[in-house]
Amino acid sequence: MFYKAFKKTSRILLSVLAMSVVTGVGSAGAQTNDVLAIQRAQFDAVERKTVVDIQLYRNLMAAKLPEAGKRAQLISLNPAVNSWFLLTIGTADNPARETFHLENPHPKDLEIGLIAGSDIWLILSDEDGTEWCSLWTDDENALAEARGSGLPYAPLCDGRLYLRNRASGSRTTLEATAEFLRDYVPGGEAIVTFIKNTFFADSQLETSEEMGTSAEERNAFGPGAAGIKESYDERPVISSRGGLELVGTDPGRAAAGLWYPVKGLPGVYGSVYKPSLVPQAVFDGPGKTNWLDGVESGATTYLAAFDMSRFDIGYAAGSEHPYLNWSSRPPYHVRPRGLPGPDGFSTAAPLERLGIVNPDIYTRAVATFTGGYKRDHGAFRFGDYASIDMGKHYGFIEHGVIWSKLWPDLSTFYVLTDGTIGMKTWEEADNETLLPRIRFARQNGVPLVVMDPETGLNMPGDRVIHWGAGNWSGDANANLRTVRAGACLKMHEGRQFLIYGYFSTATPSAMARVFQAYGCNYAMLLDMNSLEHTYLAVYPRDSGELEVEHLVPGMRVADKRASNGDVIPRFLGFADNRDFFYLTLKEEEG
Repeated sequence: MFYKAFKKTSRILLSVLAMSVVTGVGSAGAQTNDVLAIQRAQFDAVERKTVVDIQLYRNLMAAKLPEAGKRAQLISLNPAVNSWFLLTIGTADNPARETFHLENPHPKDLEIGLIAGSDIWLILSDEDGTEWCSLWTDDENALAEARGSGLPYAPLCDGRLYLRNRASGSRTTLEATAEFLRDYVPGGEAIVTFIKNTFFADSQLETSEEMGTSAEERNAFGPGAAGIKESYDERPVISSRGGLELVGTDPGRAAAGLWYPVKGLPGVYGSVYKPSLVPQAVFDGPGKTNWLDGVESGATTYLAAFDMSRFDIGYAAGSEHPYLNWSSRPPYHVRPRGLPGPDGFSTAAPLERLGIVNPDIYTRAVATFTGGYKRDHGAFRFGDYASIDMGKHYGFIEHGVIWSKLWPDLSTFYVLTDGTIGMKTWEEADNETLLPRIRFARQNGVPLVVMDPETGLNMPGDRVIHWGAGNWSGDANANLRTVRAGACLKMHEGRQFLIYGYFSTATPSAMARVFQAYGCNYAMLLDMNSLEHTYLAVYPRDSGELEVEHLVPGMRVADKRASNGDVIPRFLGFADNRDFFYLTLKEEEG
């Protein structure tokens, strides 16, 4: 203990002495009120800008280099999150002649500073002491070596930091064809819609046969059983073709609405249901949905639940999606002239979007699932929201970096710097109270389920029955069913659960009723139309080796295989063009 303390003190003294002789030192002191006011004005300004300009809380550390006019800058893009940094090397006229996007994989423990003399160094400080990390000397250029490695996460400073390198995201043939039609063929969006409506409507429809009844209750497992129709004396057992290995039931069958532990993953549960089992009391409660037809009433729903006392959750933008430009949906009169996108830019530069987790996350990964709509579908074409707030493009935030602003009235899944997770309909006041504390966030449309303030019961969102005003996607007659995915949060016996639902064919009305039956406090749509857009995988570990199971077996189409036949999991093993969420074991339990 004494040696460790002495070692730490000695390193700090050595660092202070060294700082006194180098040419420049960058310090990560708190931003002044004047600086914050300037950055707020840049954030609010309706003008061309870069993604760095809208980072409200960024902090600049600058240091001069011996060569005339040259300097280095280290920008902490969000000091409260302490994950992403932008290192720039240039001159006063061109400060970002060279840029490097750095990631700190241990933001709770590791502080980073900048020193520049004849060389460029980072100061890395944690509970064990302070060390210097050489990035650029006369003899060695670690930055150039990392950039030339071709790795999406190239290690720096003995692996304590990563350089994020540009990655090309994977996509399936179906998705690539659809994007080609949309982007390059006149009338391509109409062609894609025709294909979707004609060939893919109900393409993943799955029905479940009732296979007897069971009086067994599993409320002790997971987030509590879903309600079933009052006419059932015993809970029906239905056929299941899900991909999770469940404990406590025979393969291919499950009692409807009960939760079963997933083998090898404590705190993860699976369930099977269909809308025809929703209790009449749910339909008789507050709020309205459209009538559920016989097809979606009998369609199988697969759900996974995660006990969030055991897990952390993060969000990552895909290497391409969502784009940062304009959606084609809002009318032109709501788009300020000259802006390439709703936030003033259409490119992520000088930052890098990768669509893959870093190696530290890989070792703790429990599950991943696809995020929300692509940018082109992630704004309003019809209804009142199409004509305000630039069409309300869905916002998203990664590691505290605002890729696209969060707009009021939209469903928002968020994670705070203290690990709190929540779902809510974003309000203007949240930009002052919540935004400074957000680590991750993703918006996608309007709510499926909310809590009724008068009765305390959950109820459908007020736009579930309005296709255009809810931006649910579908045909003009609001009669399109398709594969959909959504998520909700629920409190049960003092624990918070995240529930993911895959609906083999459904409208938002069916989704809302099922999430109500499961007792969700708030629910929102994620994505739709194909298995790769509604993808969820979990990762049991057998003797330390990662295995891959999918909520629905067909989702494996989005994974890859190595030459020896091993599965390379999407989002973990290769860069993907789509955004996604990832769950990891809490660090203290890992």
